[in-house]
Amino acid sequence: MKTEQLIELLSTNLEPVRSERTGRALAWAIISGGAGAFGVMLLTVRLRPNVDGAPDIGFLVLKLLFLLSLIGSGAALLSRLIRPGQDGRRLFALVLLPFLAIGLAGVVRLAIARPAAWGSMILGTQWATCLFCIPLFAVVPFAVLIGALRKGAPTNLRSSGAVVGLVAGSLGAVAYAFYCPDDSLPFIALWYGGMVALCTLVGAIIGPRLLRW
Repeated sequence: MKTEQLIELLSTNLEPVRSERTGRALAWAIISGGAGAFGVMLLTVRLRPNVDGAPDIGFLVLKLLFLLSLIGSGAALLSRLIRPGQDGRRLFALVLLPFLAIGLAGVVRLAIARPAAWGSMILGTQWATCLFCIPLFAVVPFAVLIGALRKGAPTNLRSSGAVVGLVAGSLGAVAYAFYCPDDSLPFIALWYGGMVALCTLVGAIIGPRLLRW
C-alpha cells in the first residue's frame, strides 16, 4: 500500500472532537475525582474535630480559596489542552497568581511575627502527614482526569500532564484541608503549595506516557 493511500484510509470518516462532550467529561472528572479524594480522606485520617469552629473555619476558607483558584485556572487550561494543537500559554499566568499571592502572604506573616515562632508557623504539628496525604488523596483525581483527557485529543502531552497533576494535587489538598490541624499562612504556602507543585511535576513526567495516543 502506498503512503498516500494509507493516509487517505486513516483520514476517512474522521470526526472532530466535540467540545461539549469533552467539557462534560472534564467537569465530571473534577467532581468525581474530588469526591474520590474526599472519600480517601474519610477512610484514612477523617475530619478534623471542631472543623466548624470560628478560628478553624477562617483558615479552612482561606485554604479552599487558594486551592479552588488553582482548580479553576487548571480546569480552564485543560479545556483548551484537551483539543489538538492548543497550548494555553496565555492561561498559565493564571496558575502562577495564586502561588504568588499565598507565598507573599506567608512571607509577610513571618516578617511581622517573632523569629521564635517561625518554626511552629512553618512546620506546624503534622507537616509530615501533609507531605504524605496530599499526594495520596490526589491519586484518584489524577487517574480520573487522565481518563477524561484520553477522550479528547491533546497534543501537548507534557503540559497536559502537568495541569492534570496541578488539578489533582489541588483536589487532594482540598480533601486534606478538612482534616489539617495546622493553621498558618506560612504552612499553607509551603506545604499546600509545595505538594501541589510536586503533583504538577509528577504529572509532567508521567502524563505524556499515559496520554500518548
